[in-house]
Amino acid sequence: MVENDMTAENLRSAYGGESQAYQRYMVWGEKAEEDGFPNVGVLFEAIAYAEQVHAANHFKALENVKGDHLVASGAVFGYGDTVENLEGAIAGEDHEIEQMYPAYSIVAKNQKENDAIKTFHYALEAEKAHSKLFNEAKDSVEEGNDIELEEVNVCSVCGYTIKDEMPDYCPICGEPDEVFETFA
Repeated sequence: MVENDMTAENLRSAYGGESQAYQRYMVWGEKAEEDGFPNVGVLFEAIAYAEQVHAANHFKALENVKGDHLVASGAVFGYGDTVENLEGAIAGEDHEIEQMYPAYSIVAKNQKENDAIKTFHYALEAEKAHSKLFNEAKDSVEEGNDIELEEVNVCSVCGYTIKDEMPDYCPICGEPDEVFETFA
């Protein structure tokens, strides 16, 4: 439940941005497969799912906010080759890590909006893993190689994403491994 307009506006903006990231990553994942990088395609699909988790968490925090609202959110645009798309993904993730979520978190903490504090924390910490994975994929693709991976596991509670291993408990939200979705 949200009681302050500024936090509600930030949640709507984050919801919009995460929703757009979901769609963008699905499209870029298809492009990666077309470009001959199927594992990068899997990575984009898995992280798209994580962004969907973030959007849902933000939306649920707004459970008491009803009606139509203009949703202003930042979004990376562009459809290029796989390296360019990975660069766009990295730029978007880094913006969320360095600017968006830290600022939104400060406002939510000052306004004592506990649901928003939690969902912003989950997203911020998960985005750090996403940026790292996209950077690893970009390095591989720039060398003409697909990223090496067997599977990507995503926490369905907070969106934490890890490749080629399954933690016993999510390091962000503490949920057990049963809540993870696997992409391969």
